[in-house]
Amino acid sequence: MDIESRLELINQVGEEIITEEELRHLLQTKEHPVAYDGFEPSGTDIHIAQGILRAININKMTKAGVKFKMLVADWHAWANNKLGGDLERIQLVGQYLIEVWRNCGMDLGSIEFVWANDFVKDAEYWKKVMQVARNSTVKRIIRTGQIMGRKEAEVQQASQILYPCMQAADIFYLKADICQLGMDQRKVNVLAREIGLSLGYWKPVIVSHHMLIGLGEPPKSKDEDRILELKMSKSKPDSAIFMNDSEEDIKRKVGKAYCPAKVIEENPMLEYSKYLIFEKFNVMEIKRHDKFGGDVVIENYAELEKLYREGKIHPMDLKNAVFYYINEMVKPVREKFEKDQRLKKMLETIRKFEVTR
Repeated sequence: MDIESRLELINQVGEEIITEEELRHLLQTKEHPVAYDGFEPSGTDIHIAQGILRAININKMTKAGVKFKMLVADWHAWANNKLGGDLERIQLVGQYLIEVWRNCGMDLGSIEFVWANDFVKDAEYWKKVMQVARNSTVKRIIRTGQIMGRKEAEVQQASQILYPCMQAADIFYLKADICQLGMDQRKVNVLAREIGLSLGYWKPVIVSHHMLIGLGEPPKSKDEDRILELKMSKSKPDSAIFMNDSEEDIKRKVGKAYCPAKVIEENPMLEYSKYLIFEKFNVMEIKRHDKFGGDVVIENYAELEKLYREGKIHPMDLKNAVFYYINEMVKPVREKFEKDQRLKKMLETIRKFEVTR
């Protein structure tokens, strides 16, 4: 695949790329650059943004020739007091997340899963953490609180100061050329770029993917932490669709979703159509009664957006279509966890855990 084609794929993933010129140079000089993503095993289920959207994005990156290192950030979740600070429970959730990805189409052949629990035994890792900490102010570290799903005022524990230092060090320890995480992780990736050269390392390229929004009405606030309130979140179960939700749960959640007529901006039904449905299906069929114009087959997202803006598609018809396609994407994972006794037992155990922030 030529450089332009590889760049095009990565641009489909990156809502923001810092910088595209550096990315181009990287692709020209390295056949298989290394991208890093880290995920915090922090809840009792994984939602479609982490599951389906993550698989779509990683598959585009690997198709572009990128090798992935996926960090199971168990110690980071521990530092962030997730699941009551129980490391064993956090690690079981990490295993669960990998199983979900295994069954939702992620290209695992080009991914190396790395557990923080393994490399924290290496003194060289902690040297890198210390280098980051020594070259950063407390104020600068607190400003990165978004990476933990927290506003600056919510960074209360000393361990939460350690977390961003660890995450920045992860990039250099894993020898990552590219930081490929969500927009909510942008601040710590920028920190790594700012201090990388002075520490004797490099400036990683940042490819930040879009954060899928939740099902509820968008927040009125306009501050810089709005991204945390807007994104799909495990801590607000009714605002998220999970990879093991029943068909009835998905239908109920979609039925209650924010979806005003003719409104395009921050409409979750349109967003899921754009980032999930048209990525996985060739067309989107909206079924309607004949008196409302009959069924319509839509071939791309731009066409859907135009019809919806013009009021030619009713919100309930759109919701019914989104429910159908999302359920089709979730179904293989749900059925696998229902039929495989080992996975079924794993999920039953995890769902008994108390979720903490």
